[in-house]
Amino acid sequence: MVNPLMSPSPLPYGLPPFAAITPGHYAEALESGLAEHLQEINAIAGDPAPATFDNTAVAMEQSGRLLSRAAAAFFTLVSADSSEAIKALETEFSPKFSAHQDAVFMNRTLYERFSAIDATNLGAESARLVEEYLKEFRQSGIQLDNAGQSRLRDVNAELSRLGTEFGQRVKEAMKASALLLENAADLEGLPAESITGAAEAAKAAGHEGKYLLTLIQPSNQPALASLENRAVRRRLYEASLARGTDGGPLDVRDLITATVRLRAEKATLLGFANFAELVVDRQTAPDFADVQAMLGRLAPAAVRNAQAEANALARSAGHELEPWDWAYYSARVRKEKFAVDEQALRPYFALETVLNDGVFHAASQLYGITFHERGDLEGYHPDVRVWEVRDGDGSGIGLFLGDYYTRESKRGGAWMNSLMEQSRLLGTQSVVINNLNITKPAPGEPTLLSLDEVRTVFHEFGHALHGLFSDVTYPRFSGTSVPRDFVEYPSQVNEMWIMWPEVLANYARHHSTGEALPQGIVDKLNDSLLWGEGFATTEYLGAALLDLAWHVLSAADVPDDVLAFEAKALADASIAHPLIPPRYRTGYFQHIFAGAGYAAGYYSYIWSEVLDADTVEWFKENGGLTRSNGDHFRSQLLSRGNSRDPLESFRAFRGRDAELEPLLKRRGLE
Repeated sequence: MVNPLMSPSPLPYGLPPFAAITPGHYAEALESGLAEHLQEINAIAGDPAPATFDNTAVAMEQSGRLLSRAAAAFFTLVSADSSEAIKALETEFSPKFSAHQDAVFMNRTLYERFSAIDATNLGAESARLVEEYLKEFRQSGIQLDNAGQSRLRDVNAELSRLGTEFGQRVKEAMKASALLLENAADLEGLPAESITGAAEAAKAAGHEGKYLLTLIQPSNQPALASLENRAVRRRLYEASLARGTDGGPLDVRDLITATVRLRAEKATLLGFANFAELVVDRQTAPDFADVQAMLGRLAPAAVRNAQAEANALARSAGHELEPWDWAYYSARVRKEKFAVDEQALRPYFALETVLNDGVFHAASQLYGITFHERGDLEGYHPDVRVWEVRDGDGSGIGLFLGDYYTRESKRGGAWMNSLMEQSRLLGTQSVVINNLNITKPAPGEPTLLSLDEVRTVFHEFGHALHGLFSDVTYPRFSGTSVPRDFVEYPSQVNEMWIMWPEVLANYARHHSTGEALPQGIVDKLNDSLLWGEGFATTEYLGAALLDLAWHVLSAADVPDDVLAFEAKALADASIAHPLIPPRYRTGYFQHIFAGAGYAAGYYSYIWSEVLDADTVEWFKENGGLTRSNGDHFRSQLLSRGNSRDPLESFRAFRGRDAELEPLLKRRGLE
């Protein structure tokens, strides 16, 4: 049987023919792709002609097509629909990818050719391409001697192995920590559809007649806001927080300490004081001191606001508050103080309506684009849906895939990734995926969302727009290929439309009656926006500061006791609160330990939110949901990717640098 990955897909926009691809096909295509790309790199480096932009930089951008095609499809399955065969391949190939990256960016001959390119008369995007390649060479160890490069290769390979193992253990721990309950009475307070979902989850796990409360990735679980039984709340909370550090076979503490030591060693090899300094050198933040200063400014105010909320919750509870009580009494106080019952909102937030009449509607109004479901195209799992996205003139922009339901084969959390990246050089258009972990309802029942899940749907679609609207020449700069502390900005901006009056009125309708969400409830929701911000900001900053605490350590200072270090780090950062754990504790902090994605960069969310909050003010000042506003945001920012400095794109859009005050106001931190 011919391997479908070995040649470009014949499907629209290059969508991989997933139904025809076997694990053996992935193995063959990845192996062949690595070898083919290395041959192409060696040919570029060994070209006897003098180095030019075309025969070096452009040739690099045109290389590795088979590898890119196979890797995009494979790693989509790794995160969203894994199997034992896929996990085995991930373990096998992760160090090979690390070694391949080193082989490319530690190639001295290739570096010398890039250094010799005359960029004098190049256009801005082309000149930036050369600069970015040279920067990556330097950050990859091109300046090291042979012994240094050899050690760095070993470090990178081991870090790759550790990250893969961490991600696999965390995924299994999330499944293993799900709370199995014998009686429906234990679930009192949960909405009916959630109880049905728990019964379905138990049945799927081989426990028919029982109820399984599955976990999401963050510390605090949604069911804590509704469960009446305090003992059940405690069990669920403690199961969530114990992941990865319970002493069992899925404990990850050995992986964490080994990872932190190796990252500290890598930073030293590359000439940085610590790993955090190395990471921030690649971001939009001026330097690590600026990041520390901003977080240090926010932390005391966040904890102060959180304590005021805790006092209100204790009064409502009438007893001493425990961490597993917070979400439950917070929902009760919100209901008492603002007459907002978030569980009563769920019937107004059916996934189908949120998507079509909310997310897609807002994008159509802003950007003139339309969405056309393609039932003739298949994703990698039966739950995946495919839409073709077309521009205002009817021309195709790309494909959008939506994969919204949780399952055992999918990792926790929510994310966007690309199967195909737009590039004028390669003649490709975007194929992007949004993944969420919403509990699937019983057959025939609607998928009703919490307000937080609605926010996640809008957020992830902001990433999708960033990918879909890409209009760059070189694939290296496409879509979301921007610095980590900028990538969350467009997605956060897209959240503004959740409560925008004409958007909310269009999608917030009762799933059975069609009745619009009453204006009185909308008003109460708006009045309650600041309630809970103390908790939310403290929870987030706890994770961000914990991340940095791990990554300012030298190799010699890495502790053996992970939990003791975590407690001390939070206390030292003035963000410790006995009732509020970090959004991610060390044992399941997948953002920073399952690969290096957000390592020393979890601060990015709040850094990006400065830009986001200032952008929301711009939209309010300029008329809101209009095509002219959308076109300006699209042309000056969303379409630019990393083809110019992202902060230059922000200035071109906003007319100035971002200001902090809108963020402080939004989070009640003035």
